[in-house]
Amino acid sequence: MMLPYRTRRRLALLILLVGMPLWIVLSVSAVNWMDARFGRQPIWIEVLIYVALGVVWILPFRSIFRGVGKADPDASVSDDKPE
Repeated sequence: MMLPYRTRRRLALLILLVGMPLWIVLSVSAVNWMDARFGRQPIWIEVLIYVALGVVWILPFRSIFRGVGKADPDASVSDDKPE
């Protein structure tokens, strides 16, 4: 089922304002746990982990973010013209 444009915009905003900060906290906590459990990793490994976690969070939400920055495709052309 395809979500309407307005719903996708609102959901994308919610994901960016709530989900992304939560993901950052979870990612940093996971790396800190890894440091405590296995010792400090070389910086390049930590960078790879952070880059991977930075890409992985967006994969489930691709369809929500796709086309959100463009004009509303559901709006009629006459709505854009001033009277």
